[in-house]
Amino acid sequence: MSHEIDAAGDGSGVSRETAGEDVSRETGGYRPPTAGDFDNRPGATQFDRQTPLAEAAHHTVLARSGGQEPVSRPAATRVFVVANQKGGVGKTTSTVNIAAALSQIGQRVLVIDLDPQGNASTALDVAHHQGVPSTYELLVEGAALADVMQQSEETVNLSVVPATIDLAGAEIELVSVVARENRLKKAIAAHPQVGTEAEAGPDRFDYVLIDCPPSLGLLTLNALVAGQEMMIPIQAEYYALEGLGQLLSTVEMVKAHLNPDLDVSTIVLTMYDGRTRLASGVAEEVREHFGDQVLRTAIPRSVRVSEAPSYGQTVMTYDPASPGALSYLDAAREIASKAVPESGAASVAAGDGRGEGQ
Repeated sequence: MSHEIDAAGDGSGVSRETAGEDVSRETGGYRPPTAGDFDNRPGATQFDRQTPLAEAAHHTVLARSGGQEPVSRPAATRVFVVANQKGGVGKTTSTVNIAAALSQIGQRVLVIDLDPQGNASTALDVAHHQGVPSTYELLVEGAALADVMQQSEETVNLSVVPATIDLAGAEIELVSVVARENRLKKAIAAHPQVGTEAEAGPDRFDYVLIDCPPSLGLLTLNALVAGQEMMIPIQAEYYALEGLGQLLSTVEMVKAHLNPDLDVSTIVLTMYDGRTRLASGVAEEVREHFGDQVLRTAIPRSVRVSEAPSYGQTVMTYDPASPGALSYLDAAREIASKAVPESGAASVAAGDGRGEGQ
């Protein structure tokens, strides 16, 4: 190989003229990447950047330098219901990781764990043993939201209302309660940090994410009545599509009779493996049917995402440069860049504290 061809000194076949200033004449080394080397537009996804390796380097640089580029806060609190009656589709995993990702990009987030299993509470490392103030006290005993919240130690600007095993009996106990389906809605609306900027000030919550159990009982019904937007995680497999029709029928019934402001604004594909025809086919079918409601970012299968809860962490802190963390960060940016559906905007105009994203 000629001296001209191997001027970079690393066997790459790049001439000194081609290598430019990034190659040191003394050492033949390379300049480490910086955040400015990569496309970090707020709306960018992993498909917009050059390569997965470049994206991983970009996220590692930002993680070591102290955080992500913030995005604009919404004009009022956005309340998301994260639900799917089918278990094992990544519902809780998506809730906690999107919540953590939103907090990393400058949002103030509250997660309400409505699943008696308490998996979201485990992943966010908050106490949820029997006797801890939780969503049970919130729904059944009428406790104030502020009295049952905990601050996540792993993630700043992220608060959690945990779920304990007591919540397993709430379905039965709520049956005889007057206006039982409105308990959660009233509790959220009464909190001083929920509402518009004028009502709640700069310390308001930007996002409330409600993690539902994998069923369509009274707990999930409370969430559907309390929410403005619905996020549905769908596993990229055929069985995951079977129960979707029933879930959407339930949403339409809730809209017709209990909460006309509820909209399915976000659908996220989880456990995606682009190497298989099945995953690609399911993704294509979902995008064809739901259009812009489906996030461009699909969440890949990831061992790191599965490992993180066993350490009391989300993947955003457990391994911030992993493909799963990168994807959830992109998903959070997509969500933050989307405007609230028209019904939510109409609620703002009516002055009831529901806001449209900026």
